[in-house]
Amino acid sequence: MRVKCFDESHEKDLEAAINAFLSETNSDIIDIKYNVAIAVCGEEQIYCFSAMVVYSKKE
Repeated sequence: MRVKCFDESHEKDLEAAINAFLSETNSDIIDIKYNVAIAVCGEEQIYCFSAMVVYSKKE
């Protein structure tokens, strides 16, 4: 079993990164964990979109 972690500042970038990984890998996907974090710095909101793909390489 293996994991691949992704971290992007925009949800569309996270989507593109995960889709690229899934299209390139020859693995069985076991699970995908998704998380969003937000921080406020003065007047600015900072978002962090992350995901962890749990997979198993096909033999």
